Amino acid sequence: MASITRRQFLKFGATLAAVMGLEPSLAPSLAQALARMEAGQAPVLWLQGQSCSGCSVSFLNSEAPSPARVITRYISLLFHSTLSAATGQTAMDTVDKAIDAGGYLLVVEGSLPAGMPEACVMGHRPVTDLVKAAAAKAKAVVALGSCAAFGGIPAAQNNPTGAVGVAEFLEAQGVKTPLINLPGCPTHPDWLVGTLAHLLQWGLPPLDALKRPKAFYGRILHDQCPRFADYERENFAKTFGEPGCLFKLGCLGPITHADCTVRFWNGGVNTCIAAGAPCIGCASEGFARSAELPFYRKTELARGKGGRN
Repeated sequence: MASITRRQFLKFGATLAAVMGLEPSLAPSLAQALARMEAGQAPVLWLQGQSCSGCSVSFLNSEAPSPARVITRYISLLFHSTLSAATGQTAMDTVDKAIDAGGYLLVVEGSLPAGMPEACVMGHRPVTDLVKAAAAKAKAVVALGSCAAFGGIPAAQNNPTGAVGVAEFLEAQGVKTPLINLPGCPTHPDWLVGTLAHLLQWGLPPLDALKRPKAFYGRILHDQCPRFADYERENFAKTFGEPGCLFKLGCLGPITHADCTVRFWNGGVNTCIAAGAPCIGCASEGFARSAELPFYRKTELARGKGGRN
């Protein structure tokens, strides 16, 4: 593997500082974190529960640094069921060896079927057992995505598996390893890369009451919305794609903590509201949990016309 220069470390450190909303003066410290990562001091064990692998796909869309650079230079990816070449017993041996050694950062993607452990297995073993054992030996746990953070879609009302978020599951199991929630469906790659760098250089980042990094989830989307002025003027869009505030088309920005509207997705190309679609609250703790809070709704408009929900 080719070595990386101090200048490149500083460049990536400055990029990460911007990603995390930190002062530029902290770029050298983040460069040090990247240097430690490249030296193999950031082993990461990535386990998947009830998930669609969307957060893995999102991570693979990261640009600065790229996923290839993160995987091959900055972290020692001990195992990832989608990316790892190992399969079968070889894969299970790899996971068991990593857990026995301990000292890694554990990333969990997807919810956990607490009420039906046999619903999600790996190597004929319930993923719940693997996550419990892995979390107990980890330096810290990162619950990646809304499913891992709060249960998400698998934990929707009347789900048969008793799906829960990682924090709720570990608390019930008596595992007290520090945990960070990175909700989102999917999680933005910046949120993951920035969190891993902060963990390595300074430890746990400042978290809110729901264990989310304040750097990424410290403000409500509504307050950062490019259409906020339309809301103030009560200029509401009546159809998708129309100019105006999207609140009456079901936008959940007022109850969602994230920075999508200023960070943008796919390398800064776009975000839901900029594309004319209302925020569906995918980073909120209630995402997909209740049938009474659908992703899209036109209730207010229907009522205004004397219609029904």
